[in-house]
Amino acid sequence: MLKVVHLNTYDGNGGAGKACLRLNRALLDENIDSKVIVHYKFGKNKDIGTFNNTVLQKGYAAATIILERVLGKGYLKPNMRTPFSFAWFGRSVIDHPDVKAADVIHLHWVNHSFLNPSHLAEIAKLNKPVLWTFHDSNAFTGGCHVRYTCDHYQRECGYCPLLKKSEADDISNKIWHQKNETYKKLNFTIVAPSSWMLSSVLMSSLMKDKAIKQIPNTLDTGIFKPQDKKQVRAALGLPTDKFIFLSGFMPSRKDLHKGTQYLMDSLEMLKTNRGVHADDIELVIFGNRNTDQLPVFPFKTTFLGTIGSESKLAECYAAADAFLIPSLEDNLPYTVMESLACGTPVISFTTGGIPDMVNHEYNGYLAEYKSAESFTAGMEWVVDYPDQQLLQKQARQTVMQYFSEDTVAKKHIKLYEQVIKTTAKAKTKA
Repeated sequence: MLKVVHLNTYDGNGGAGKACLRLNRALLDENIDSKVIVHYKFGKNKDIGTFNNTVLQKGYAAATIILERVLGKGYLKPNMRTPFSFAWFGRSVIDHPDVKAADVIHLHWVNHSFLNPSHLAEIAKLNKPVLWTFHDSNAFTGGCHVRYTCDHYQRECGYCPLLKKSEADDISNKIWHQKNETYKKLNFTIVAPSSWMLSSVLMSSLMKDKAIKQIPNTLDTGIFKPQDKKQVRAALGLPTDKFIFLSGFMPSRKDLHKGTQYLMDSLEMLKTNRGVHADDIELVIFGNRNTDQLPVFPFKTTFLGTIGSESKLAECYAAADAFLIPSLEDNLPYTVMESLACGTPVISFTTGGIPDMVNHEYNGYLAEYKSAESFTAGMEWVVDYPDQQLLQKQARQTVMQYFSEDTVAKKHIKLYEQVIKTTAKAKTKA
């Protein structure tokens, strides 16, 4: 039986953690011996392993995660909210029995004091095929996770716009060279979840010689599915006679890559455009930020707070008529896929991997990038669409056709088999 071990920093925290665990479940359903081992384990799922089993080990891991963030502030410009990893700390994974026994090592998100360049290079000693799914841009940059319009990753980084001391040989340039030396030693195949990520990798100076395959993330379509809107709205305490827009984060104008400013501007425009009919619309927001000092929304707004379970989250999507995501840069955001799986069309900017999921005016609306006017047009389009049930059906069909568990698992299995054969041939030649 094919043995695959997945390595990720956390057990389900964030999009990368979710993607890792969902792929693991999909592979298990296809009778693959698949295991997940994480750096820092928050939950109590016994099926998820960790490299830090003792209280002392876990405490040290937590301390290094925090320390990297604290020390990093000394290098970054004030109030800089773009994620940046310095990779000062790390740990070895090559002696773990499940890693040693695996036929394939599958890396996911490995930052926050987990696998820094030196410990990544160690994996080459195992002489095993390695896959690495890129959930953000960090693997091929000098430290940042979100690039925006910066193209320095196409060279050797340096002159980083995020750093206080920005020059040719700044710390981003040094990190780039550390990674470059590591990637010369460690051979791996890249998995790009979106066409946007694929094109980004192909343009990067660090990854131009690596093999790459585009395979999307998956989700549990048995949980994220259409439901009776009246029933789920009643369960959530939402009105049954209004058009409901759902947004998947607690808005903050400081979260630059979330595009909150554009969402707020678009809502104001929609309120003006709808006039007396604006009272027929309600905004629902879920997320983990508190509600202190929030801006005044132009529509009646319900805050659902943190959603602790996937089944409850699926109810939120199913209760809404449309999902709003004004993100300015995203790989293959799960909120979009989850919404579509629940039969809820999506309004977004044309950015990142979102166009891989949203088909313009078929299962949602792709607004012009950074145009609040265009985003407003998308909201009006979905409100006025004459056949809401058709939109819902097409949203669900998109996920079932391209992102369902069996579809994505089989694509990974085929790639695993290919890299195993390639590695075996290389060993024979050696």
